Amino acid sequence: MSARAAAPLYTPEILALAVALADFPLDDALPVRGQAVSRVCGSRLILGLALDSEGRIAKAGARVTACAIGQAAAAVFLGGATGRSAQAIGDACKSLQAWLQGEPVPPHWPGIGALAPARAYPARQAAILLPWKAAAEALSNRVRGA
Repeated sequence: MSARAAAPLYTPEILALAVALADFPLDDALPVRGQAVSRVCGSRLILGLALDSEGRIAKAGARVTACAIGQAAAAVFLGGATGRSAQAIGDACKSLQAWLQGEPVPPHWPGIGALAPARAYPARQAAILLPWKAAAEALSNRVRGA
């Protein structure tokens, strides 16, 4: 185990975020859909979005089958997704990947710091990325007219 892995993974903040995911249910009224699956752990996320007239996220909800880390990441994503464009989601996903792999500067996303303990656990990182990947897929499908 690395020195970074000494911190507990399931902090009270992560567990609280996992519970807060209930505030963002997947609703049939969210017509733009994307999904992502982690090949590492089997976590699965289905994301629904409603977009404003400029193509930015106006409302979001998700159905998540994942560990508490994946659930917490989805809650963080959903809590900060409103008003984001496809470009902003893509940029945040790239920044998040770099941060998870050791980049010292976290992505600009509200609440992302709560996920810092998981940086020391590579097997959990794929679950963290799921909501950003699902959103990128959903917004890409929307642009292509799917």
